[in-house]
Amino acid sequence: MQLLFFMTNHPIIQSFIEYLKFEKRYSRHTILSYETDLTYFFDYIITQYGETPLEQLSHIYIRSWLASLKDAKLTSKSINRKISTLKSFFKYQLKIGKIQQTPMAKIVAPKDEKRLPNFVADRDIKTLFEHVEFTDDWKGKTERLLLLLFYNTGMRLSELIGLKDGSINFSNHTLKVLGKGNKERILPLHPEIIADIKSYILNKKEAFQDLPDACLFVNEKGKPFYPRAVYTIVKKYLDTVTTIEKRSPHVLRHTFATHLTNNGADLNAVKELLGHSSLAATQVYTHNTIEKLKNIYKQAHPKA
Repeated sequence: MQLLFFMTNHPIIQSFIEYLKFEKRYSRHTILSYETDLTYFFDYIITQYGETPLEQLSHIYIRSWLASLKDAKLTSKSINRKISTLKSFFKYQLKIGKIQQTPMAKIVAPKDEKRLPNFVADRDIKTLFEHVEFTDDWKGKTERLLLLLFYNTGMRLSELIGLKDGSINFSNHTLKVLGKGNKERILPLHPEIIADIKSYILNKKEAFQDLPDACLFVNEKGKPFYPRAVYTIVKKYLDTVTTIEKRSPHVLRHTFATHLTNNGADLNAVKELLGHSSLAATQVYTHNTIEKLKNIYKQAHPKA
């Protein structure tokens, strides 16, 4: 029996999504990215070639779609993500016996443009926490603590929003976060930040009653934060201290990692703190260190 695609929500796509959700236990955000990529791919196949059996989707079809993405001016990074999605999809189909070979074997991924991560300079971070004024109300205290945790832990936006009161271990000065793939990791915290968190939780219990799920961070109405609200807070304050192109929570993650590597931190330790699955993802921060060394050399060496 041949497997045909009549619509983007075909059961073959859905069975793969269910596999990612229930067996691989990927996050909702990651699953949505896979589903979006596959929907665009099969929309293209149906539009260009009509209803096509799964086992007839050769590398020629794949290359045709990738060429259309390049014509649409997608970056190499975006195209490579879609290639990764297709590789996972066809690997799954091979595993369950729907196809005999994957069409991805002959697909060569384009080289990524090497761009260094944006990060906030040391002096600007110092300005942010020592000279920028935060209002002495719940809103101001919350915003300052949000920024402190982003910079001092390098955690992701989703990880910070997911923090609970119980995530903090006050006795050994650590914080437990739930990262990608539902992987937990323990992050160390400075005693001063631990004290700030303890004070924040006590004030929260006095100011609000019956908080849902004991979320660590709540707004002035006692409600948990949405990602967009946290993004807006971070951008607002970074706007006051830096002119770098990107000013987001992830930039503070980059800043955390870059400042650690610039000050001699072991790369494997930085990898563990960031929750990276491989060292390759962490090595990008060594490029920032090299750029710093080049600048020092140019400024200080007589023959530079």
